[in-house]
Amino acid sequence: MGSLVSRSVPANMSGPVAEFVKSAIAKDKVVIFSKTYCPYCTMAKEPFKKLNVEYACYELDKRNDGDEIQSVLGELTGARTVPRVFIDGNFIGGGTDIKKMYDDGRLAKLFA
Repeated sequence: MGSLVSRSVPANMSGPVAEFVKSAIAKDKVVIFSKTYCPYCTMAKEPFKKLNVEYACYELDKRNDGDEIQSVLGELTGARTVPRVFIDGNFIGGGTDIKKMYDDGRLAKLFA
């Protein structure tokens, strides 16, 4: 009954949203693409707070272009899920990845 409609917006990797994402990742040492209500996003932010490391955070649920940003992140990282965490311009992972890196000491070493 009816066709399935995908909610994701196709990513225009040369458009203004892709340029915004790429410049945001390049501008700050730590960048987190997040949603305010997402427990994994909170999990990703906590270790940086504990280490007193500043990060730039973009809350996609508060932005009109959030869905398009997620599509661009999907192209860049292989998944649209949040959080998407970047350190020094490199994709590091999501909430469980950051927590694991914090727990085993690898995260702190990146800022020593």
